[in-house]
Amino acid sequence: MKLNLPLALRRVIPSLVTMGALGAGMNALRLDIEGELERALSFLLLAMVLDALDGKMARLLDAVSDFGAELDTLSDFFNFGVVPGILIYNNLYADTEYASIGWIASLIIVVCCALRLARFNVARKTGESDDFFVGIPAPALACLALMPIFMQLSALGTPTHPFVRTVYIVGVGLLAISTIPTISIKYVSLRSSMLIPVALVGIIGVYGLITNPWPTLVVANCLYLATLPFFYLKQARQSKPA
Repeated sequence: MKLNLPLALRRVIPSLVTMGALGAGMNALRLDIEGELERALSFLLLAMVLDALDGKMARLLDAVSDFGAELDTLSDFFNFGVVPGILIYNNLYADTEYASIGWIASLIIVVCCALRLARFNVARKTGESDDFFVGIPAPALACLALMPIFMQLSALGTPTHPFVRTVYIVGVGLLAISTIPTISIKYVSLRSSMLIPVALVGIIGVYGLITNPWPTLVVANCLYLATLPFFYLKQARQSKPA
């Protein structure tokens, strides 16, 4: 279904959503600098929602363009690379004896996000299959990398030693630039019998995000990580010659 709107307006709307996501990321950075971590993370989550919407709106409005794709990539790099990197450093490592190690971990997240997005753009332009992602996508990279902060806010505590959380953060960065196939929700097909259970899980997830966002995000991250080996094995079986 395509909406019948003037072409100029159709092309502008998705880019406005992308710029809204960029603005949300910038607000997250400002709030973190001002010491309001939870509000900063809320704005970063808003940026993730807007990032999911801009591409869908472009397809709905039949307004997909190279300009919009490049703008989306730049927004994603800032929101899901730079902002999480700074949040990680400021809230887990700054003013500690491990500040230098934390800065390196933050740099790795930023660099891996840039590499992941560059590879995605190349794959898009060469028409490679998008039935699955190669490596974890940028929003998942940000969400997974921030899990020690989510745990801290959930009163679950962060890993006891900074080296443990550093190894985890670096590992998440490497997952982003790996060639491991990961699930692409856009192309997941569900049997009719699964629609109601999936809808219930979605409702529970939304309720959890509203009432207890940080424990919910910890659980969501763990479930996402748990799916990686299963999806990898599934893709390996499908690509194996008959």
